[in-house]
Parts: sequence; C-alpha cells; structure tokens
Amino acid sequence: MAMRVLILGGTSDATELAAQVSQFLAIEVISSLAGRTRAPALPQGQVRVGGFGGVEGLVAYLQAEQIDCLIDATHPFAAQITWHAATAAQHCQIPFLMLHRPAWQPVSGDRWIEVASHEAAAAILPQLAQRIFLTIGRQELAAFAHLSDLWFLMRMIDPPQPPIPPGELLLERGPFTLAHEQALLQQYRIEAIVSKNSGGDATYAKIQAAREAGLPVVMVQRPALPAGDRTTTVEEAIDWVRERVKG
Repeated sequence: MAMRVLILGGTSDATELAAQVSQFLAIEVISSLAGRTRAPALPQGQVRVGGFGGVEGLVAYLQAEQIDCLIDATHPFAAQITWHAATAAQHCQIPFLMLHRPAWQPVSGDRWIEVASHEAAAAILPQLAQRIFLTIGRQELAAFAHLSDLWFLMRMIDPPQPPIPPGELLLERGPFTLAHEQALLQQYRIEAIVSKNSGGDATYAKIQAAREAGLPVVMVQRPALPAGDRTTTVEEAIDWVRERVKG
C-alpha cells in the first residue's frame, strides 16, 4: 500500500515538490490549495481546494484519508494553517515538515525598515513617503485603508475586497523582471515600498529596483513558526520524504 502524503500548497515550491514526489512509486501525493486565488496553477497528482475547518477539520481529514506524512509548503505568511498543521500532525502522530523558502537578507545599499506587522508598517508611512508601492497581496490591505492622505500603487493577483487604501490597483502575477519593476517605480513616481519578506526569486526584483533607486523598503517580517522539522529547499524536502518511505 502506497504511503499517502498531504502537501499544503499554493506556492511554486509546493508545486515542484508534488511533481517530484509523485514520481515515487511507493507514494501517493495529495495537494491542498486554500482556494483564495481564482485561477491557481494546479500541481501534479490529486488536488483538493478549500479550507479544512480549523484544527479539528484537518485532524478529521488526515484520519479519514489515512495520511501518513504532512508537509506544509504554504506561503511563509500563512501562519495560521502552519500552526494548525503542526497541531493536527501531533494529534495524529504523523511526521510533519515545514518547507518555507529562505527569507531575503539586506545587502549593501538596501534601505530596509524592518517591522513586525502590517499595522506597524502603516504607522510609519506618513512620516516616510506620500506615494507608496504596496506589494503585500490583497489580504492585508485593510491595515492601510485609513491612510487617506497617502497614495498607493497596490499589486496583487486577484481584485481585493474593501476597505482598501486610496490609489491604483495593479493585477499582475509574477515573476517580475528588474526592468519591469524599475519602469513601475518611475511611471508612478514611487517614493517607498512596503513588502512582506516572502523570499524567493519571483518578486525579488522590486527589492533590487528599490536599492538601485535609493528608495526605502518597509519590510514586514515573517510570523513565528511552531517547533518541528523545517527545510528551505525542495531537494531537502524530497530527502525527508524518502527517509519516511525507508522507515
């Protein structure tokens, strides 16, 4: 009987991991997507879409589907599902791995202002700039909606729900090139950027563009993660799964 692996996905790393692990003859892969993106890229293998209904719902799913291993490869800022997954895996006594790509690190020339939350980012903007490139996705826009004296260029994949701050919406999906990001900064006369520290290559060009333009970047730091097995690469996650097959 094949080992059943549930991957909590929605990231490029999760898609790559599902494709690689699906090649193992002794493993059956199920990927779970939150369903917040209208047209997500579907990974290889079985796919389910939608939430679980909290820890209890996830526990019930793991037990009903006889899941042998659970991997959280969600976005580094999807903290709630990560904590739910850790708790559910412990309850079901199955192996649990967190696959989160490395955070960006500042380099020479960067003007980062590191903050702990979107609310903290919003609090410092009035003293920092008037025209801001807000690149945090659509889930957290409400934290900036009260800043009526500022103007925001807001980039996301799908349209947001109100309330949103004043400015212009830009619906785009990465990856983005340096030239593309430089053109945006110039076209919209951007004076500062607000970004999550998401890591990865797909959206890093905006950080490089800000560095070369000498613009400040308000960098929202990642939320805390539960204790447990962690990795930052798909290759290490594959090795982790392979060891469980051997066991």
